[in-house]
Amino acid sequence: MTTQGRFSVVRALVFDLDGTLIDSKLDLALSVNAARAHMGLPPLEHETIYSFIGQGAPMLIRQALGEGATDANVERALDFFITHYREHLLDNTLTYPGVREALEALRGWPMAVLTNKPVRPSERILAGLGIAGYFRRVYGGNSFATKKPDPEGMHALLGEFGVSPREAMLVGDSEIDVLAARNAGVWSCGVTYGLGSHLLGEYPPDVLLDNLAELPPLLGVSMAARHDLPLASRKESSS
Repeated sequence: MTTQGRFSVVRALVFDLDGTLIDSKLDLALSVNAARAHMGLPPLEHETIYSFIGQGAPMLIRQALGEGATDANVERALDFFITHYREHLLDNTLTYPGVREALEALRGWPMAVLTNKPVRPSERILAGLGIAGYFRRVYGGNSFATKKPDPEGMHALLGEFGVSPREAMLVGDSEIDVLAARNAGVWSCGVTYGLGSHLLGEYPPDVLLDNLAELPPLLGVSMAARHDLPLASRKESSS
């Protein structure tokens, strides 16, 4: 069976956000260091902060403060981080190359975002980048009692979209996404360009892509040029 034929049963797509659809790492790192400064701590190297991203804001701040941080200090730093990030979440954040083209080719498919990032900033970023309209649902790390890799969010989306697990695919950049897909019984698609992609060798997805524009052909969807795609979107997606 060809790779394309293997995924011909897929009818619904669920995407991770940070590291998959959007490159938000700089805005996150700047807000983390702003929170550290608020706590009287020196800045961390951005690469160090990038390694903490993916498990939600509380874990991001706890790791950024270090093992000796008290719960009270984590809460204080987290409050500052959330306020700062809310004001700066679109300063440097943009879509990865190929994302806009892929979403446009897949327009009309049942698609959702399932991220461990809180839902409100996730919605603001998607709207600010002009891609919110592609998704029927956006669920964040505070939308359910659990976060990925727990399958709760995926199970909810399967029910809402009316598809079986083998008719859905979760697209993400980290082992958290692969494990969430496995736990829900859905197909897993990894991307090599994201923040957590260095661990995908240990947690191999069902398919691995270098660019999201490779996804539509994998599902049997043509990537023919869309002349109605706004010029600004074409420019950003090729950056």
